[in-house]
Amino acid sequence: MLAMPKILNFRVLIEQDEDGIFVASAPAIPGCHTQGTTYEDAVGNVKEAIELCLEVAKDDRGYRAKIDTYPSNQTNRKRPASINS
Repeated sequence: MLAMPKILNFRVLIEQDEDGIFVASAPAIPGCHTQGTTYEDAVGNVKEAIELCLEVAKDDRGYRAKIDTYPSNQTNRKRPASINS
């Protein structure tokens, strides 16, 4: 029997700083932040950062325990279309 992949959704915050750089973070994942020169770059970079953080969490129980996979403020919210891809 083929196992279904587990799908996790994380809220991502993207802000443009005073220098025009887009800074992105996933607050539920400690240390998961990145940046990009465009909004699209920041979206792609934060997806990669989340994947890398989750990869680390596979082997590090202490880090895995710090990840909030069920934050109460994420329930029943739609993600922006640009992040759904």
